[in-house]
Amino acid sequence: MAIVKVYDQRNNEIGSIELRSDVFEVEVRPEILNLVVRAQLAAARAGTHSVKTRSTIRGGGIKPWRQKGTGRARAGSSRSPLWRHGAVTFGPHPRSYDFKVNKKVRALAMRMALSSRLADDALTVVDEIRLPEIKTKLFCEVAKAFDFKKTLIILENESNIIRLSSRNIPGIKVMTPDQLNVHDILKYDQLVLLKEAVEGVHGRFAS
Repeated sequence: MAIVKVYDQRNNEIGSIELRSDVFEVEVRPEILNLVVRAQLAAARAGTHSVKTRSTIRGGGIKPWRQKGTGRARAGSSRSPLWRHGAVTFGPHPRSYDFKVNKKVRALAMRMALSSRLADDALTVVDEIRLPEIKTKLFCEVAKAFDFKKTLIILENESNIIRLSSRNIPGIKVMTPDQLNVHDILKYDQLVLLKEAVEGVHGRFAS
């Protein structure tokens, strides 16, 4: 078990908490993290790009000139890919970029990503963030106390007050344990867990 300090929202140390070693102290293998991040980014690609082939482009139904006797090369359509305003040869068409990554590998990558944040001393546990109203200024006071810059904050449950108060602050992202993913954990320099969210992370990712 890893023992981590717990802070209040003014960055005062108020206690400690145990983090499960099978979630936060896993050996990090970069090749597995790379595989899962590539799969996640590939799945996010729309894949809706498309070009017209000579069978779908408008026009070109009539033969431009007769087959023989003109001295010019044979041509069957003015929409040939060889012609200006013609179709495209071997152009892109709608497709899915998804590729399969086993469920166990994805879960392992999540534990590795969390472990890397703890190993890099980039993980902070906060007892709670309590704001009386939706106001960016109030959240800025919390961010200033911890020097939040590029930070991912994990809440136990969705909180409109925190989410809406932080959405205009560059580099801050708020999510719940069920929304956690490898790419976001590695993308942000600092990971902040609310104390109540620790059990949710343990429950979801414990092996």
